[in-house]
Amino acid sequence: MVDTEHPELSLVRQCELLGISRSSLYYESAGPSAEELTLLRLLDEQYLKTPFYGSRRMVAHLQQKGYVVNRKRVQRLMRQLGLEAVYPKPKLSKRHPEHKVYPYLLRDINIASVNQVWSTDITYLPVLKGHFYLVAVMDWYSRKVLSWQVSNSMDGEFCVEALEAALLRYHKPSVFNSDQGAQFTANAFTGTLKNAEVAISMDGRGRCYDNIFIERLWRSLKYELIYLKAFDDGHHLSREVTTWFHWYNRQRPHQSLNYRTPDEIYYETC
Repeated sequence: MVDTEHPELSLVRQCELLGISRSSLYYESAGPSAEELTLLRLLDEQYLKTPFYGSRRMVAHLQQKGYVVNRKRVQRLMRQLGLEAVYPKPKLSKRHPEHKVYPYLLRDINIASVNQVWSTDITYLPVLKGHFYLVAVMDWYSRKVLSWQVSNSMDGEFCVEALEAALLRYHKPSVFNSDQGAQFTANAFTGTLKNAEVAISMDGRGRCYDNIFIERLWRSLKYELIYLKAFDDGHHLSREVTTWFHWYNRQRPHQSLNYRTPDEIYYETC
């Protein structure tokens, strides 16, 4: 917006025309501190082990590790990570006025073939100087990860991109399951599913076990890749995640698949 080499307009005049202060030109937002990144990672790791922990138990967990934190700070960090304790909550039907929430369609359903049910979720990924978010689309029957996208924000665009990529490359599912996050209840996301004539299913709020297969995927990804390496930036992170997903689909045997790979199951039966 501001051209430091403009032949006629000074920086002061350009700032006046744009309605901004000159000092804002030199402002650089401070990234999270090293301690905050450590706390985010510790919260994320513990949530994978105990998704039923709320902010009070997380405070106790961090204090046991020697960190001086209060509940307000932990609540803020958990919101930043998108973490919510798993337990029954009142008024579960309360909805965003512009977002429709769909019922959960998979209770007591036998998943017997590929492309019967796909699901999606978002998780937090730490790097050395910040954090990113990852969305993935998975086929329930084969456990194959069909598409994924890494983003530096929680907006819904990268989720729609992942969904469109999966629908473009593979045969559409009968049912698509997600949680009630704003990214998945948004019209752009649900509209894509409706246009593809896919039934929409959504978990109850705070019930990660309704989407257990993709929760297990996050656990595997984090313990087999994310917590073992230091990532310089988003590009480095995205490359490594892509490499891991290819390995996961093509080479990693699954006990639940009789030690076969997701690709073997998916392409054998689709």
